[in-house]
Amino acid sequence: MNTGEIFDVVVVGGGPSGATAAHELASQGHSVLLLDRAGRVKPCGGAIPPRLIKDFGIPDSLLVAKARCARMIAPSRKRVDIPIDDGFVGMVNRDAFDEWLRERAAASGAVRRIGSFVRLSRDDDGTSVVHYLARERHMRGEGTPACVRARSVIGADGARSEVARQAVPGAERTRYVFAYHEIVRAPVVKPAGYDDSRCDVFYDGRLSPDFYGWVFPHGDTMSIGTGSADKGFSLRGAVEDLRKTAGLHNTETLRREGAPIPMKPLPRWDNGRDVVLAGDAAGVVAPASGEGIYYAMLGGQLAASAVHQLLVTGDASTLKMARKQFMKSHGTVFWVLGMMQSFWYRSDKRRERFVKICEDRDVQQLTFESYMNKELARKKPMAHVRIFFKDMAHLLGLARV
Repeated sequence: MNTGEIFDVVVVGGGPSGATAAHELASQGHSVLLLDRAGRVKPCGGAIPPRLIKDFGIPDSLLVAKARCARMIAPSRKRVDIPIDDGFVGMVNRDAFDEWLRERAAASGAVRRIGSFVRLSRDDDGTSVVHYLARERHMRGEGTPACVRARSVIGADGARSEVARQAVPGAERTRYVFAYHEIVRAPVVKPAGYDDSRCDVFYDGRLSPDFYGWVFPHGDTMSIGTGSADKGFSLRGAVEDLRKTAGLHNTETLRREGAPIPMKPLPRWDNGRDVVLAGDAAGVVAPASGEGIYYAMLGGQLAASAVHQLLVTGDASTLKMARKQFMKSHGTVFWVLGMMQSFWYRSDKRRERFVKICEDRDVQQLTFESYMNKELARKKPMAHVRIFFKDMAHLLGLARV
């Protein structure tokens, strides 16, 4: 096969990771094709921390709400409010947010096309060929078969990535949580206790046996959802119960969305030749919290840097740097969060104790410092010591609930 069209990079997937990678590489003067399916919106609470807003130049106009408090709710309905001191967490609607990122990539020089990835092959000279079904924006049916040549490929096509399955060994060994949410219209008459600047997080086995439920404000709308790795658990039924609990069962439902979310970074992100993964395709969603937008965009940035080095030097070993740099910065956080989810989300008794721990001011401050700045807080060593002993008391059942 020989197709005349060739790009330095083909980015498969136009979510936050793929759009960021395309923007970075096009800004550096590389020829970039951004291939994305039309009409795809991932179920997502839509929270973005200040670190993301700053690092990636997100305009205030994209923020549909600013959360200044998080409420943790235990199975007993005990509530712990954690104020976000001197700051906020931005809330975005993923359809508008993702499209803005894709448009920014196009403005930087990336070529945008709507299409569904099919497979990778090799040309006679060993160059990758990306096969896809091309579509017009409002086209029905499967689309028209097409292909382009690529000196490199970034697989940013989400959880259960087809690029990863075809190109990267070990990609199938990833655990998933299935997330489901309903976007509802914010009520005109607010239910008792409702606060449109607060994110509510429910730790309750009735709403998820191994994750959590959420009610997040989005200005004129709200995201109400949950997730679980238990295939027999009814996510839709749990969201229905959550809406009743929150007094939102009569609000208008605008849309429903569900998708798998990876809970652990893949052991390998590249094929050692010309393909590297980013975002959900690489498994970079934080355990326990399910946060993914910041890590997806960082992953896209790191993948772009690795591909740039490949294109400049021809050294395929540079592709390994994307995962290496990510894990150096965030591997410890992911490990800690994974241990937290494994232990604290196991039963309602433990969830009750977990929410109790969140009452502690040291825990609150260090948690939000780490979340807002995306690095483990190290400024207060004595606070870490105090938290350690408090955690041990809860683990051993010596602390009152």
